[in-house]
Amino acid sequence: MWGRLEHRLALLELVVTGSLRRRKSQHEAWDHLVELSWTKRTGRRDEIAIVEAHRHELEGLLTQVWCEWPQLKTELVGAGLPISEQGWRQLQDIERARAAKGLPSYLNRRTATAVVGPHSKAGLSASRREALADSNVMHDGTLRLRPSLGLRIRHGEHELDAEIVAGVLGEVVLTERALVDGAVISGQRPQALLLVENLGAYLDTPAPPSWLVAHVPGWDTCTVRLLLSQFQDVPVAHFGDLDPNGVRIMRHLRDFRPDLRWVVPEFWSEYVQRSALEASWPCSLDLVGTPSLVQELAAKSLWLEQEVIVLDPRLPQELLACAGL
Repeated sequence: MWGRLEHRLALLELVVTGSLRRRKSQHEAWDHLVELSWTKRTGRRDEIAIVEAHRHELEGLLTQVWCEWPQLKTELVGAGLPISEQGWRQLQDIERARAAKGLPSYLNRRTATAVVGPHSKAGLSASRREALADSNVMHDGTLRLRPSLGLRIRHGEHELDAEIVAGVLGEVVLTERALVDGAVISGQRPQALLLVENLGAYLDTPAPPSWLVAHVPGWDTCTVRLLLSQFQDVPVAHFGDLDPNGVRIMRHLRDFRPDLRWVVPEFWSEYVQRSALEASWPCSLDLVGTPSLVQELAAKSLWLEQEVIVLDPRLPQELLACAGL
């Protein structure tokens, strides 16, 4: 048991502070220590304290399983940190921050947390973010675009014809780093911008040639925000599934683009009988202000996928109407 660091830290906390609360990460150590005659329960729930007559035995056990503990105690006290597992974790953050020198201008968030945190999937707290100094932490999303007529992309002194790029590569891909670094959509302004949730629908929706179409997969919206900031004067519509997550994504997008239009053609209701999927809607999901078809689906515990109407010949006209064109 004492081979695990969190258990040795529990023993250290008990020896140095005189008491120990039961915590999930250290419950095995606590359960073991509470059975010893060297400890006693306090008046507080799930807390034990040292029986002072047996302090020597506990210190001997700590030295036996962790001879380096006096050095760690000194380091924690010197840093003004509590003698606990939390204090040890804070000390590790301090030591990683000291080692984080000469970082590049851009860092993927996983790389960043691996540098200043215990592993790549750890949280990026305020103190860890501060340790990254001037490095920009990136989600590193990508934007897949079907360019509109006359669209160009400028980055510094370089400019590309987006239609030619798409003609060679099939589409245009812009990265978050490129946009943050100054890539700008230029050339002929699109008549409208269409955001599409699912990949198949993004590729196959017959949008007008003058429209810019962007793939926005679910909650991955950090990069699309950068795109939208360049199209404040262009109508923007979103086309996604009619299900609970589709409602949440739409509301999330409207948080930073309040005028976003929702593509829900009236003819979509014709597909309910043959294409709707049986699935429940959470009672906690607020449907106030959603289209009537969405509310009807929720009442009947049904979902509709956007792909079923992609090839409907009425969709292009509905897109124009949705954008007010």
